[in-house]
Amino acid sequence: MSLAGRDDPSKGGCYEDRPAVTTPAPQPPPSVLAPPLLDAQGRRMTYLRLSITDRCNFRCSYCSPASWGGKRDLLGAEELERITSVFARMGIRRVRLTGGEPLIRPDILDIARRIAAVPGIQHLAITSNASHLERLAAPLREAGVTQLNLSLDTLSAETFRRISKQGDIGAVMRGLDAAARAGYASLKLNVVVLRGVNDEEAPALVAYAHARGFTPRFIELMPFGQGTPVPTAELVERLQASGLPLTPEPDDTGDASGPARYWRAPEGRVGFISPLTQNFCGSCNRVRVASNGDLRSCLGGRAQAPLHQLIRGGASDVELAVAIRRALGDKPEGHRFTEPGNGATLLSMMGIGG
Repeated sequence: MSLAGRDDPSKGGCYEDRPAVTTPAPQPPPSVLAPPLLDAQGRRMTYLRLSITDRCNFRCSYCSPASWGGKRDLLGAEELERITSVFARMGIRRVRLTGGEPLIRPDILDIARRIAAVPGIQHLAITSNASHLERLAAPLREAGVTQLNLSLDTLSAETFRRISKQGDIGAVMRGLDAAARAGYASLKLNVVVLRGVNDEEAPALVAYAHARGFTPRFIELMPFGQGTPVPTAELVERLQASGLPLTPEPDDTGDASGPARYWRAPEGRVGFISPLTQNFCGSCNRVRVASNGDLRSCLGGRAQAPLHQLIRGGASDVELAVAIRRALGDKPEGHRFTEPGNGATLLSMMGIGG
């Protein structure tokens, strides 16, 4: 059959033999990659919390329910770098690696180096239980990590076992000491306060933290796991009654990287994070990506965008940016933790990266 016959049905050809001509779908303009990155309320997002695993070697009662099995399809180092690069082009300047326990990833140093080297990223922080820091504190600093937020809920080995039956308080203490020696620009000590468990230890934890160059931060228990919260105002009164002078800092001098409000004590600052009694949503500048690549626009919601599926499906940076902006367009004004019945619909802290 001649080529001409392919175009002439009367000569036995058929138009269907020719490749179909398709018109490419219109692409959004590259400006979707340009700052600012705003949510539905007009809040500017500059801070990415990037979970790299939802598994942990401690399984604390308030964070990790026994039924939590974890995600299996985690993002690789290159995928984490790609997502961070897109966010950086859109205006993200601070990244925090979270978990689970991020330091159980065998490629944690590679991940840290990649993220720290992304153009536009000015600060790289890690939240950890400190159990692996004895060997990793210095290498992580060399890899580009500038800040560590480390968890220590008690100074008592007995209470520690009550909160985390799998944890090792000795490894935590050695890790904290290694972090203090490593020369980080910022070290914070996070304490989740549980009524009747560790709330009486607050003064001792402040003294312990300040003696080692840490800023202690007391966190109201959120409705994700077991335990009873202690309101921040009550805890401040307890600390003052113990003889610790506390003076509130003006809001405009606080740490803009997170939701804590700070008070000044003789030996340093003391922070309080109060999601239930002093809602911090109005100044939210954070967006979260879970360990499997799901973007979650709010700590207390379920709206998400499957960035991992887009990446593995060959999406361009522009297409990723469109999905990110669309998800943030659904971000609510607040977390709604206290609404009746809402706790039953929340994921565990491990499931959303804290």
